[in-house]
Amino acid sequence: MSAAEIIFERVGNLGRIILNRPKALNALTLDQVHAMHPQLDVWANDDSVGAVIIEGAGEKAFCAGGDIRALYEACKAGQMEYVASFYRDEYRLNRKIKTYGKPYIALMDGIVMGGGVGVSVHGRYRVATERTLFAMPETGIGFFPDVGGAYFLPRCPGKIGLYLGLTGARLKAADCLHAGIATHYVDSARLGELRAALAQADDVKAVLDEFHRDPGPAPLAAHGAVIDRCFAASSFDGVLAALAAEGEGFAADTLAAIQAKSPTAGKVAFMQINRGGALDFDACMGMEFRLSQVYAPAADFIEGIRAVIIDKDGKPVWTEAASDEAVTRAFATVPACGDLTF
Repeated sequence: MSAAEIIFERVGNLGRIILNRPKALNALTLDQVHAMHPQLDVWANDDSVGAVIIEGAGEKAFCAGGDIRALYEACKAGQMEYVASFYRDEYRLNRKIKTYGKPYIALMDGIVMGGGVGVSVHGRYRVATERTLFAMPETGIGFFPDVGGAYFLPRCPGKIGLYLGLTGARLKAADCLHAGIATHYVDSARLGELRAALAQADDVKAVLDEFHRDPGPAPLAAHGAVIDRCFAASSFDGVLAALAAEGEGFAADTLAAIQAKSPTAGKVAFMQINRGGALDFDACMGMEFRLSQVYAPAADFIEGIRAVIIDKDGKPVWTEAASDEAVTRAFATVPACGDLTF
């Protein structure tokens, strides 16, 4: 890894992390994961560091996901040792952020997807801007909404989290606040001023609250009743049937969005998010690690990455939906590399 791909610096009381791969939309690499974890430990033990702030270089993305190309090549080659290492170490970093003893502030300016969600949404404070575009699009590449999706998605209001996980819907700032994904809204033009204020702050929350502004109404709120009604179904197929019964408009668009994605991934995500609502964070991450070792090397993940990332034809050919029994078995499958430990 080039040292320039991730930058650690001190700004007053802040430990600052900059994901510095703007041409790759700051996609998170395994090397960056390996660099961040020990640095967070150093700052945790440094009394002169009051908080940690993380941001992405450039104006387009905070972090648009993980380094999927590397995973694609590893999965195609059957290099499961790398695949296991990638998910194990990424999930451990997610837990480090979730349990961090000092305020961890993510400036979610620009695209926030996949792996970028994992290094932001679990932090104590998440700042959206007018450029924020948040999504968990994993079912569209034959996977499930991981990096802790099993934990935070079922804890969104109503059934919004399940809606996000199955559709990959893209949210802007107001919807991120409505869903509990963001804690504050600040105009992007004021981020430098915010950072400077945080660098001198004894009370991080007070500064964030001072800079916070109302981003306006959340479009998703208008569809809350339909989402809660349809996504309360007891099965993945039940959700599809409920959306079909609603008729035209939002429900029809939502149904079409789900049906364009891997049907097996949809079933996995449905079960993952519903189970996650009753589990603590560590149990959610352990569940996701097991699932990652089953579904990363599976045909739909490889095909989804090919269609969306590699060839970019947008025409994945999905396998037939797995049976409910097969999906249930995957949740209990212990990987050859062993379960996730912290």
